[in-house]
Amino acid sequence: MDYTIKIGGEAGQGIQTIGDTISKVFSRMGYHVFTHQDYESRVRGGHNFYQVRLSETMVTSSRTQVDILVALDKESIKRHERELGPEGIIVYDASSLKERHDKPHFLDVPFNELSLKAGGSPIMANMVAIGAILGMIGINGDVLHSIIKETMGNKGEAILKQNIDAFIAGRDYAKANCLRCSFFSAPSSKPKMLIDVNEAIGLGAIASGCKFYTAYPMTPSTGILNFFSSKAEEYGIVVEQAEDEISAINMALGASYAGVRSMTGTSGGGFCLMVEGISLAGMTEIPIVVALAQRPAPATGLPTRTEQADLFLALHAGHGEFPRVIFAPGDPEQAFYLTNKAFDLSNKYQIPVFILTDQYLSDSRWTYLGFDLDALTYRAYRLKGDERVPETYKRFAYTEDGVSPLAIPGKGKYIVVVDSDEHDEEGHIIEDGETRRLMVEKRLFKKLPFIKKEMESPRLYGSERPDIVVIGWGSTYGIIKEAVDELAKRHSIAMLHFSEVYPFPYYTEGFMEALKRAKLTICVEQNGTNQFARLLKAETGFDIPVKINRYDGRPFLLEELIEVLNGHIGRL
Repeated sequence: MDYTIKIGGEAGQGIQTIGDTISKVFSRMGYHVFTHQDYESRVRGGHNFYQVRLSETMVTSSRTQVDILVALDKESIKRHERELGPEGIIVYDASSLKERHDKPHFLDVPFNELSLKAGGSPIMANMVAIGAILGMIGINGDVLHSIIKETMGNKGEAILKQNIDAFIAGRDYAKANCLRCSFFSAPSSKPKMLIDVNEAIGLGAIASGCKFYTAYPMTPSTGILNFFSSKAEEYGIVVEQAEDEISAINMALGASYAGVRSMTGTSGGGFCLMVEGISLAGMTEIPIVVALAQRPAPATGLPTRTEQADLFLALHAGHGEFPRVIFAPGDPEQAFYLTNKAFDLSNKYQIPVFILTDQYLSDSRWTYLGFDLDALTYRAYRLKGDERVPETYKRFAYTEDGVSPLAIPGKGKYIVVVDSDEHDEEGHIIEDGETRRLMVEKRLFKKLPFIKKEMESPRLYGSERPDIVVIGWGSTYGIIKEAVDELAKRHSIAMLHFSEVYPFPYYTEGFMEALKRAKLTICVEQNGTNQFARLLKAETGFDIPVKINRYDGRPFLLEELIEVLNGHIGRL
């Protein structure tokens, strides 16, 4: 069983409600799920879709071929009919669309009529659509009843019953009238967790002791702010919606300076406003974690589309030279653990750490049995109270590893002095060249070798001695992984995926051997200028000969990437 369901329509028609709900049903039945969304930057109208893939085995990408298309408007039929597989079905409401299709791959389900007969209103037509989808696959939907109770339990028994009745009406109608349906449901298994990267980052931050999150809403990072807001009371977190990104970064730095593990998040345009604050963190050596959710730019660009074009922005953000770490998780599990590592390294080395995601990754949902909480790290690096503070406390003391003692203001009898100007060991402003030289060496050259040793090498997945190596970073993980699985049936191939992007690991021999030994190396990126390939060359001297780029704001789909890779492999 490996089915793709696409729900298409205008913004405001409840596309996300249908997609989210059926995804929850499938995950709680124990199926593996992968979802992604495509939506325009508007509240109403336009053309949007929500794509859900379910399978008995792990799935990590979206496919081109669609098995069930739920068309809530005419545009969805026009755009996506050609994507149907041989046994695919288009589900639509002829009365709502005011057009009828007599072709065998169309199934007319009167969403509005059935919702009214169920005792509800046209607004419950989405519940009829959900019932039709599950009925076509042969799922009764007992799990859905509990989901409806969770989401609508406070609306009263009457509303609850109307929604369940609307679902049953859609399910029974599809079962009785979809004579062409040949779908089947595999046996259910242990329920799985359904999660996206924004939620995983939030969970990782909470598990790492984050107690202050501030941000200005900006797609596609807003989901992190929403998640923190939903958990603030439960976990005692202060969540602040700032008036702009300048305020957000400075509030987060202020909270961190005061002794609280803090975080902020934004997208490219907002990150630009944070750059001066990032430099302030570099000079004052205040720990901070920043989530940078990429989207097509420059300027407003395509605010609801995807791209990987802010790597160099994160790499060079801020005036002057100071160390930073860049993580780029490829899935929610990596995001969870890398957020934990981000907090650990930012506090250990007193540096900014950036977590790069993008719209595709932020809005995709994956299934897992759970995360291993025992694999998390929490170490306290701050000095607390007089008992741990040296007799002469120097906030920026010269040390062998460049890391100075970091006390919490007001927690002892010592004086904490911090300044954004260049300063001496005690934090007082200086002008002499010798102190400046020593401070640059302390902040940069002494810390970097130790930070490099903390970085994990990229993951080599596939053949242990591959002839073909496909390189990716961040959100390309899932799509490359599945493409390698398919191509491995005919070729000696492997994926080399980087999620710990900068600085490059202290020891690079392992993955460099695979690159140099391969007959063909290919880098897949969602940008136009090969940013990661250029970084790899700058750090290692290795020039990747083949680059595959996409920069139209849409993610690769599985069959698309396989076709492009096959074209290059065929030239070997």
